[in-house]
Amino acid sequence: MSESNPAGATGRANILLTGGAGYLGSHTYVALWQAGFQPVILDDFSNSDPATLKRLQQITGTPTRCERGSVADTGLVAELIKLQRIQAVMHFAGFKAVGESVAQPLKYYRNNLGGMLSLLQAMGDSACQTLVFSSSATVYGDPSQLPITEDCPRSHTSPYGHTKLICEDMIAAVQQASGAWRTAVLRYFNPVGAHPSGLIGEAPLGTPNNLLPLVAQVAAGLRPALKVYGQDFATPDGTGVRDYIHVQDLAQGHVAALAALLRGQASFTVNLGTGRGHSVLEVVRAFELASGRPVPWQFAPRRSGDVASCYADPGLAEHLLGWRAERTLAQMCADTWRWQAGLLT
Repeated sequence: MSESNPAGATGRANILLTGGAGYLGSHTYVALWQAGFQPVILDDFSNSDPATLKRLQQITGTPTRCERGSVADTGLVAELIKLQRIQAVMHFAGFKAVGESVAQPLKYYRNNLGGMLSLLQAMGDSACQTLVFSSSATVYGDPSQLPITEDCPRSHTSPYGHTKLICEDMIAAVQQASGAWRTAVLRYFNPVGAHPSGLIGEAPLGTPNNLLPLVAQVAAGLRPALKVYGQDFATPDGTGVRDYIHVQDLAQGHVAALAALLRGQASFTVNLGTGRGHSVLEVVRAFELASGRPVPWQFAPRRSGDVASCYADPGLAEHLLGWRAERTLAQMCADTWRWQAGLLT
């Protein structure tokens, strides 16, 4: 590990992004750079592509700062925080597929909870106690009301959602133990889209676990048809309804959350969503319009852990942070298709 470019060398505050080479982390890296911060990635590349580092360099025009390693290595994280003079951490390093978590629950408990425990320990040991955490709307389980507000009861319908809920509780516990912590818990709804450059986007290893990458791969001819899980939900067309948010809007929400903490805002928990739900079939139709390609689909049985509808009341984030999602479903689909088409060349 090198201290060749410690904080202060560029005049930018150094921000550590665990899992920063992944989908959400890479887009937030760009947003942080554009906002005047110096992001530093920690990633083991178990579910991300090292080529992303070169793509980030193309976008920002500067070498990408990255340390290869696991957030589960507490000593490594603590050393990185000290050597790079990290002022705050954004924690993206976690597995995130609901269906996979049902099939492989221990994988999720080991990675997501172990990683959070290690990170909190390293941050405490290093006296760096400003944290922005990637939580999820899955902590609301099968929601008791729509739209979902932050004071809705928490529950879970999958091991993935359970790990996010427990991580939130771990953060609350360290805050209660020490008033030095400042934390932002960001409950994402459904991130989609890609950077408008087409250089970075969602590229999961193996079969995607989320809707839009699957739709894009079907439109590109890489898969014969989309499986639509469930046709009898209590929704207008019988398919699941979700609050899809452009990853660019989500990244800007992280910057707003970080800025609030650094200017002294007390710890907070907010939803990051658009406040509007779209069904699976609505997304398919929007993608066909954006790409000019057909997206064949067929119904399949419901998956364990899926709920009928889930969409946010994002009003608290706007009130506290001055943040609001701006991009439409059409933009989400157009940017996803530009990214997917680029992968074909």
